[in-house]
Amino acid sequence: MRKLSMCLLLVVAAWNFQACNTRKNEDSTERAEEANERKADSLDDADRDQRAAVLENDADFAVKAASGGMMEVELGNLAQQKAQNARVKEFGRMMVEDHTKANNELKDLAARKNITLPTSMGEDHRKHVDELRSKSGADFDRAYMDLMVDDHDEDIDLFEKAANNAKDADVKAFAAKTLPTLRKHHEAAKSIKDGMKNS
Repeated sequence: MRKLSMCLLLVVAAWNFQACNTRKNEDSTERAEEANERKADSLDDADRDQRAAVLENDADFAVKAASGGMMEVELGNLAQQKAQNARVKEFGRMMVEDHTKANNELKDLAARKNITLPTSMGEDHRKHVDELRSKSGADFDRAYMDLMVDDHDEDIDLFEKAANNAKDADVKAFAAKTLPTLRKHHEAAKSIKDGMKNS
């Protein structure tokens, strides 16, 4: 009987250890999404329809936008340190300035709407940072501007959908207000990328 109790205790301890490790490895965006889902599930009947739509749909946009915004700031700082091309350095400065402002506005909005945002960028965004951190000079410049063109294509698509389809008027307004800045970034990134091809 004592051996059986000891075996059960070891099994439970191993299971708890595994659960803790799984939780630790889970990325911040996944934890934020789960928190927003729990909030939506816990709403009472009177608030459920209106608030659940915000927490389920608009929160998903906010989580993705927050993760992407953190990546833009971190890569912008990296570009100011590692870039060889003066236009790439200046683009990095613009990314830090504009995305820090948008990130702060998003944090304020999320706090008002009870939306949980990630505390760090998601795994996909982190991989981009790690890849670019290993490059320098002209290699960094090319890889960074390639990513900025592609990433801003995705950002514009994400923000257009939110500007058109968000359930919450304030979330919709934030997306619409941010779109012109993202389009400006996209055009600048394409121009710099094309200029580097021709030089």
